[in-house]
Amino acid sequence: MADVPIEISPAEVKDLIDRGLPLRLIDVREPAEHAICRIEGARLIPMRSIPEHLNELDNELNDETAPPIVVFCHHGVRSLSVVDWLRARGIFNCRSMSGGIDLWSRQIDASVPRY
Repeated sequence: MADVPIEISPAEVKDLIDRGLPLRLIDVREPAEHAICRIEGARLIPMRSIPEHLNELDNELNDETAPPIVVFCHHGVRSLSVVDWLRARGIFNCRSMSGGIDLWSRQIDASVPRY
């Protein structure tokens, strides 16, 4: 699993969703940002609270059938840090959505407000 690319584009995420493939979206923005806009089906786990969710994420991914995790934030910087941190702890089935929710709004779903 260590050879999974660290980033995935919003277009690739949308394609996976459209094809009905299992995927877990994790939003690592702050609750105030999440209140402004969100991606349907994403779970909010603010970046600062990721460490307290590590065992839960690790246990979920130990299952062979566990869907991959796609982490996103506003522009892709925090999510890249989170994915790097998770991979350093042995959780490799995760990727950061490049450009974050801002690029998602610009390229995939213009109804998602930009801020």
